[in-house]
Amino acid sequence: MIHTMRNVQLLLILLIFNVSVSAQHKREWSSLFNGRNLSGWNHLNGELLPQVQRGELIFPASTKSSTGKLLTNNEFSNFILELELMVVENANGVISFQTQPDANQGYKLIINNAANNWNGSVYCEAGRGWLYTGELNPMAATAYKPGQWNHLRIERIGNNIRTWINNVPVAHVIDDNHVAGFIALQVDNDDATEQNSGEVRFKNIRIKTANLKPTETPDIYVVNLIPNTLSKSEVEQGWKLLFDGKTSDGWVNVYNNSSFPEEGWVIQHGMIAAVPDRPDARVRGACIVTTEKFRAFELQFEFNYAEGANSGVKYGLGNGGVTIGLEYQILDDKRHPDANGGTLGNRRLSSLYDLIPAERLGELTNGPNEWNYGKVILFPDNRVEHWLNGVKVLEYVRGSSIYNVLVAHSKYNEFKGFGPMEASPILLQYHQDEVKFRSIKIREL
Repeated sequence: MIHTMRNVQLLLILLIFNVSVSAQHKREWSSLFNGRNLSGWNHLNGELLPQVQRGELIFPASTKSSTGKLLTNNEFSNFILELELMVVENANGVISFQTQPDANQGYKLIINNAANNWNGSVYCEAGRGWLYTGELNPMAATAYKPGQWNHLRIERIGNNIRTWINNVPVAHVIDDNHVAGFIALQVDNDDATEQNSGEVRFKNIRIKTANLKPTETPDIYVVNLIPNTLSKSEVEQGWKLLFDGKTSDGWVNVYNNSSFPEEGWVIQHGMIAAVPDRPDARVRGACIVTTEKFRAFELQFEFNYAEGANSGVKYGLGNGGVTIGLEYQILDDKRHPDANGGTLGNRRLSSLYDLIPAERLGELTNGPNEWNYGKVILFPDNRVEHWLNGVKVLEYVRGSSIYNVLVAHSKYNEFKGFGPMEASPILLQYHQDEVKFRSIKIREL
């Protein structure tokens, strides 16, 4: 009997504890939408007012009138935001955070029913464009369910921005912009030929701002926008820095392999930069290479070129000379004459120089004196990809029949066995023009 009473007492204690924990958990969340009216929100810009029906916030999409956007009354910096969303027909649902009324700061996610979209990816409203594209995490492509209610989660904790759709991790961005801002909801019409292209519905909108703990997403690609740093996730994924942002450690003159060039390069402000020719004298610079060689790898780097500049990042060096190799072209396509050389644009930005032209450049390229994000992936089976600002712009296979034909009709036709070296350093080209590099990282595959 005594034993039974003790069991009952223990069960009561556990029940009270669980109820208390559950109540505390619920108190940590605040509802942003009461399901009855627009209390807590400000309506900006549009002629049409979003409607509240059946506990849902409904944004109609129309070609005749604009619905505008709703902004929360309060600003938020660190938070976890959860909501449910349904897109009807061809509208776009937009969720902005850390935004300002004039949209000159902050980030946003766009959700729509179109095929091959980037639902849950991260866009910057401050002019930087897409920070995390749908192509960086193809495993999340099927997370969104068209025409159904979808659960969205956004975490903005410290430097980390993470997004989920239906509990599937979509994006992970590391950015040190800590400006507080509003949460905003809106609809964009995606079909100008229709009188009414549908609507976007929101419900169960809630936010948590205290006792925040980031949800780790170790298996998805990380876009780290803090220069020359590695996050915990990147280290766990095998990334390492090739440039520490402060010294020339790990880099040498391609012609002597013992020291860094005395002229032609400067390291300052977290960048390694090629010094352009002076009006009165030619700079005696040289290409630089890593002291380490790599076989299969994924290489990423940020680059910033001056007006009219020419440079490149090379790999697969050796057959034909220490500077001869496969080149990820860096070029001001609008001002440098080499953009019109070669064949079908194969000397333009991000191309495999003089061999394969990059695609989709118009929508991707940041211009002179702006930072671009490049990437080269050399797989163990000799497949190669070039990326620009989060999008794959070309792919090929080293040593394939098509590759060999392209080489035979290029400036490299005189070099036997050009390109498919087993191991090679990475080269930054010196071309008498100002080009800056930072956040140069690599992981071996």
